[in-house]
Amino acid sequence: MVNLIVELSKYLMIILFAGYTYECFSVLGKRKSKTKQGHIFARQTAFMFLFHLDAYLVLFTVTNDIFMLIFYLLQVLLIIVILNCYHIFYPNASRLVINNMCMLMLVGFIILTRINEERAMKQFAIAAASMIITLILPRLIRKWKFFHKLTWLYAAIGIAMLGVVALFGETSYGAKIAFTIAGIKIQPSEFIKILFVFFAAARLSESTALWNVFLTTVIAAAHVLILVLSRDLGGALIFFIVYLMMLYVATKKALYLVGGLSAGGVASVLAYRLFAHVRVRVLAWKAPLSVANDEGYQICQSLFAIGTGGFFGLGLYQGMPNKIPVVEQDFVFAAIAEEMGILFALCLILVCASCFLMFLNIAMQMKNMFYKLVALGLGTVYGFQVFLTIGGVTKFIPSTGVTLPLVSYGGSSVLSTLILFGIIQGLYILREDEGTGNDRKTKPTGKRKNKKNEKGTGFDTQFTKFDE
Repeated sequence: MVNLIVELSKYLMIILFAGYTYECFSVLGKRKSKTKQGHIFARQTAFMFLFHLDAYLVLFTVTNDIFMLIFYLLQVLLIIVILNCYHIFYPNASRLVINNMCMLMLVGFIILTRINEERAMKQFAIAAASMIITLILPRLIRKWKFFHKLTWLYAAIGIAMLGVVALFGETSYGAKIAFTIAGIKIQPSEFIKILFVFFAAARLSESTALWNVFLTTVIAAAHVLILVLSRDLGGALIFFIVYLMMLYVATKKALYLVGGLSAGGVASVLAYRLFAHVRVRVLAWKAPLSVANDEGYQICQSLFAIGTGGFFGLGLYQGMPNKIPVVEQDFVFAAIAEEMGILFALCLILVCASCFLMFLNIAMQMKNMFYKLVALGLGTVYGFQVFLTIGGVTKFIPSTGVTLPLVSYGGSSVLSTLILFGIIQGLYILREDEGTGNDRKTKPTGKRKNKKNEKGTGFDTQFTKFDE
């Protein structure tokens, strides 16, 4: 009976998650009225809660552990609080971003509960506490107007913290990326990448003259160089790509883009020659089966898991995700593909892609150059990190040791990603203010608001308000 429930539930989870994913993109299509948008988001929310219920019923059925039901109810309570807090305090927030944030967290809770219940509880506690910060950030972004003036403070904090990690950090898998304070492991680069985006945005929005670009590039290079010396090459690559994209958009000069990519290529060759663990990862990427018992063990187990799962997955508790080293962090996508299926994994990629598209859309629509660059930079951070994680797990690129945002286990990763989503929500609300000509001191009349929201303009004006 248990096997039958597990078998049927995996198909139901795929159907529900596919329905949720479809709605992510249906709302980005043709012009839709406020009422239609509300119906789409209501369906999305229903898909999300039903999917979550199905997964935890399976977890409870297999384990017969009452903890599963209690943990499920706590997660439901958290999501309800999040949705209602945004509805009450930020009615102009992007509902798609809110839903995606909640759905990605739930997927993470489910797979972590399956793999390691203790870590799943820690992840939940960190996420719940982090939401307090996340719910404050949109108001701060909208109210405080001095973020573009803190240019050198961002740089000073970033370089100082990265330097501390380089000197005193703990070595993990060949890289110094974190240190422990009072039993809590902190990875500063997860937060510094946000400060780095604000630094680059402040400098490049001020001026794109040659001297200013040169000085900004030197400071950006200092961040990257410290990460390289710490052997955190995945983090260094994220910082590099983010700055390159922001520089290109700010200056609109292809020469900077081509020059940056060329420099990056040379740096990659040097890193390969200088760092042994880079050579190990490249070897594991090129021919994992030839070193399956050593350097290629992790990627081989990942590929075996994905292949074994097939299109529909083996079902929760039917696979062997613990055979993959560091599965809760770097390789959680392989565990998802094994037990929930490749179709589910593809939908997960599409949900992440819809987040990335929304971030870019906000960047394109912002009139203030500083905020435009911030949205672009944060969107690039998110999108490129997803690419690096999934690319490494599937052997598309060498593994870089970065986590899948909101899904992988990791306190620093979860907190920094929720901060990123909170900032994006603040920018979205600012964009709505720009579009209506309102600021926090003035409110549009009901007549004007209704006229404004009667029809969306597809990709750039959707879900400005919750359906009331």
